[in-house]
Amino acid sequence: MTKVEFITMAPTSGDSEYVGNQTSNKGAQTWSGVGVDSDREPSVEYITKVAQAAEKAGFSTLLLPIGGSCVDSLVAASHLTANTKNLNFLIAVRPGSTAPTQLAKQYSSVNYWSNNRVFVNVVTGGAPKELENDGDFLSHSDRYKRTREYIEILKRLFNGETFDYNGEFYTLKGANLPLPVKNAPPIFFGGSSPIAKEVATDVADVYMLWGETLETTKQELDSVVKLAKEKNRALSYSVSFQVVLGETEEAAFENANKIISQVDPEVLEAKHANTVNNGAVGVSRLHQLMLESKGNNFVIAPNIWAGLTQVLSGNSIALVGTPQQVAERIVEFVDLGFDKVLLRGFPHLEVIEEIGEKVIPLVHEILAKREEQLV
Repeated sequence: MTKVEFITMAPTSGDSEYVGNQTSNKGAQTWSGVGVDSDREPSVEYITKVAQAAEKAGFSTLLLPIGGSCVDSLVAASHLTANTKNLNFLIAVRPGSTAPTQLAKQYSSVNYWSNNRVFVNVVTGGAPKELENDGDFLSHSDRYKRTREYIEILKRLFNGETFDYNGEFYTLKGANLPLPVKNAPPIFFGGSSPIAKEVATDVADVYMLWGETLETTKQELDSVVKLAKEKNRALSYSVSFQVVLGETEEAAFENANKIISQVDPEVLEAKHANTVNNGAVGVSRLHQLMLESKGNNFVIAPNIWAGLTQVLSGNSIALVGTPQQVAERIVEFVDLGFDKVLLRGFPHLEVIEEIGEKVIPLVHEILAKREEQLV
């Protein structure tokens, strides 16, 4: 039977109905780029409400992102695990910010107290300015080489080993975890460049992709699946989308355009400059899709919209339509081979509730009916 797991994200850098209004967010940057208005602060009360809504809505996992203006993911997880019952938490970490041994020790404490409800998302890159703020000046290639070592060390620590490690970036003597991890967590990882795919298929457990059109996403997925098979590795795959719903398709696109209705030209310029300077393959590809679809109200395929990519540098392509249309599009991506789907939107709380009420049940219903017809 086809199974799909739903993930969402906590807005730990702030939340809003709109993106790109520089007056509102005072030019603040987010984990995924520039331009998310923060008229809802990421207070402990609000983020707790988001986590509890995600659990109630049928999401299995809540991603806690990393970035200059985000609440620390591990700190957030330590609080949220105590205020939820079954929800898992995917903490985003950067190798250039925390040593693998220190991260593993912090992780093991939170995971122990949460009864194994915390996973790890290793994020290699980010905005150059943010990386430099952390003293990370490595080249793109070297960052991925370091990430390979970082994940190798985390996995050995999580598996309870005591070991020496002599790498290009890390040298350890007698490394171990004082507090053992009962079940080694899956390592989530993403990246579109050739070296990123090599690292993913060598050491990651879940490969994360930003959604695009069905055709381009399939090309990206197939390239990684092929590489993993050549290495006799079987990965899990996750695809990510924004979501904008409406009672009709027309109403949904009106809602989508409302989100970017207050975009400041300076924010658009900053996003373009950020993309040029970032150098990330995935970011550049989404930006190009946005530019090419500008004359078509940013529609790149049926119910797939790139309007948010004007402002957001990360997961920015949106599924826009009625709940039935969005559910059908999700099933099409599940059919490509994705067993995990990350969905989010603006404002996060209301979108999470809406997806849980109107979309997730439809996806399960479509898949179940199809299975019945095959019996």
